[in-house]
Amino acid sequence: MPTLPPERGPHPARSSHENRQVAESFGADAARYDRARPSYPAALVDRIVTAAPGRDVLDVGCGTGIVARQFAAVGCQVLGVDVDARMADLARRRGLDVEVAAFEAWEPAGRAFDAVVSGQTWHWVDPVAGAAKAAQVLRPGGLLALFWNAGRPAPAVADAFAEVYRRVTPDSLAARQSAMSAVDGYSALCAEAAEGIGKANGFAAAEHWRFDWERAYTRDEWLDQLPTQGAFTRLPKPELEDVLAGVGAAIDAAGGSFTMHYATLAVAAKRTG
Repeated sequence: MPTLPPERGPHPARSSHENRQVAESFGADAARYDRARPSYPAALVDRIVTAAPGRDVLDVGCGTGIVARQFAAVGCQVLGVDVDARMADLARRRGLDVEVAAFEAWEPAGRAFDAVVSGQTWHWVDPVAGAAKAAQVLRPGGLLALFWNAGRPAPAVADAFAEVYRRVTPDSLAARQSAMSAVDGYSALCAEAAEGIGKANGFAAAEHWRFDWERAYTRDEWLDQLPTQGAFTRLPKPELEDVLAGVGAAIDAAGGSFTMHYATLAVAAKRTG
């Protein structure tokens, strides 16, 4: 199954940022989310840090701090903003500074930043209001960088996963997503983000970046991550258990592990003025 945002089924009824109950479901098991979700390529972090005028970073939708810790590790001062107090609490326990608010309503209190970043989150933010808020808090020449991991295993493994979703939850979002290209889905999110940046004004033309990488998963590692994905966070427990059993059997049949092929897609734009 491609790793797509939960609202990316065919013909979503509402824009992502209007579907906040899904966005706020990830904190139900914040520790698992923090443990199981992948990080981002070092090359992406380096490119953002190099393009920004300084090292004051605002991480929008920081969650448990996966992105924030990567930037802190290369010497950045990072402030996180997240709508979910459960996720923010875990990030604080990891030593990060986090404020709880929806980004569009967050009060910067006169603070300014060299980069505003958002990993796997910007589709929960109103694309125009969010970009306008980013322009408000960025210093001249500061960088807005929005990015997503899009992953898909080898075709045989992807087909085996899809068969499980269609059999166990035939009407679910997971079953609908199984036929979709992760890169295509996230490319659409990037296009929406770039359009929002353009409408907000205050930015140079957006650039699109891509970083390809791979990660091997054991059976247990993937079954740990699967419940953290938006298509599964609100699935009834009996159905989730059947999905995990089926996916586990598919991974066993593939030899007990598989390789996820990731493309990290990013939209980046510099603050003008």
